[in-house]
Amino acid sequence: MTTPALPAERPAAPALPDDSVRHALRTPSILRREMVAGLVVALALIPEAISFSIIAGVDPRVGLFASFTMAVSIAFLGGRPAMISAATGAIALVIAPVSREYGLDYLIATVILGGILQLLLGLAGVAKLMRFVPRSVMVGFVNALAILIFLAQLPHLVDVPALVYPAVLLGILVMVALPRITNVVPAPLVAIVLLTAITLAAGFALPDVGDEGDLPESLPSLLFPDVPLTMETLRIIAPYALALALVGLLESLLTAKLVDDITDTHSDKSRESLGQGAANVITGFFGGMGGCAMIGQTMINVKASGARTRISTFCAGIFLLILVVGFGDVVGMIPMAALVAVMIMVAVATFDWHSVAPATLRRMPKSETTVMLSTVAVVVTTHNLAIGVVVGVLVAMTLFARRVAHLAAVRRELVEDEHGGAHARYTVTGMLFFASSNDLYAQFEYAADPDRVVIDLSASHVWDASTVAALDGITTKYERKHKTVEIVGLNEASAHMHDRLTGRLP
Repeated sequence: MTTPALPAERPAAPALPDDSVRHALRTPSILRREMVAGLVVALALIPEAISFSIIAGVDPRVGLFASFTMAVSIAFLGGRPAMISAATGAIALVIAPVSREYGLDYLIATVILGGILQLLLGLAGVAKLMRFVPRSVMVGFVNALAILIFLAQLPHLVDVPALVYPAVLLGILVMVALPRITNVVPAPLVAIVLLTAITLAAGFALPDVGDEGDLPESLPSLLFPDVPLTMETLRIIAPYALALALVGLLESLLTAKLVDDITDTHSDKSRESLGQGAANVITGFFGGMGGCAMIGQTMINVKASGARTRISTFCAGIFLLILVVGFGDVVGMIPMAALVAVMIMVAVATFDWHSVAPATLRRMPKSETTVMLSTVAVVVTTHNLAIGVVVGVLVAMTLFARRVAHLAAVRRELVEDEHGGAHARYTVTGMLFFASSNDLYAQFEYAADPDRVVIDLSASHVWDASTVAALDGITTKYERKHKTVEIVGLNEASAHMHDRLTGRLP
């Protein structure tokens, strides 16, 4: 999967090993790049965390503290360097009913239990399931993400002062033009500082970060949720905790795979699963709303700012806390137009434009395009990346099964025996499973065949019980006509399944 490089995108940094933190600490230019990237991400995290807190029905401090603890924790525990984890919209949607119906303490208990479930899923090897996500689903995931990032900016562009629009345009122009001149400082940071300075100097009354909600004035503290430790509490929070665990892992693992592709490096998905679980447990005990990988902020970090190490993730969390606690008044003055411009450029850079080019659509099989569009449609409709990916995988599996089902074929021939008689020989080719074996029963000429029938499966493979049941049905029908059937050519795996199940299926 390739994403066309845009003018606002920094040149890709060289791939670095996982111990690159030591190398970065000894190299001033890399260390500066990682720290500046973390600062840019921290600025972009603030309005997002506040917005997600509102979605979850909690105080903005809960989302901001979650973003801090998630980012700092995952910097040490995660398996994908430079990936940003924080409070996310998907998690906010999952846990919102808990907050609304039972209160903050039950929400925090849900986050802690969700983290524990992620740890268990990580130990069970859930990361290995990523191999079953087709490329077309990944493309749909990326394109849907880009659309959601863009759509999330629209509320900041509706019913706002007219000066917001030229401010956003100026920010976009800065991010397009500056990389053509220099890459010393990330263009998004320059755009944010420049627009803030112009707004304050000119006295423009533009919506700012402070309008999104109150910023915290103290550090997060360790706490234990005030909920009864009973089965009734478990019954209430368990379904939401499981949903949090699955949604968080799915988004995080898909994001990790996306960053792998962008940086041309490999990450430890099992470690990432465990890291996400541990980070959510830590976040819960510090009163946060939980979270997972943030794709938009990760794209700012990796693509727009060129970060490649854990230092950027750690700095994002630390800078976030410093900004909202120590410099809350200053941060509150940043115009939302600057952050909207940054996120619009992230959306444009994230979208896989090659996937929708007319030439690509003409060459691509219709089934692949259908899977991609299905993923996009479901994600954009539900605003839930996890649901879209699950639907995309199911569509891909269905279309694949339908396509493979037509590859099984049966060829009949009459063969003379040594004693002058004849027998019917059926040669079956292709993969035999529930979709293809359902038609197998009707492809034999039961009445016209001689007394002896040979079914040659040397060019096929038996995959499931449905095929064994179909073969039993064929054999039974011939026996009713007092004809013998011999099945030959089974490979070792097919013979093992056939011998274990034949005659034992209802």
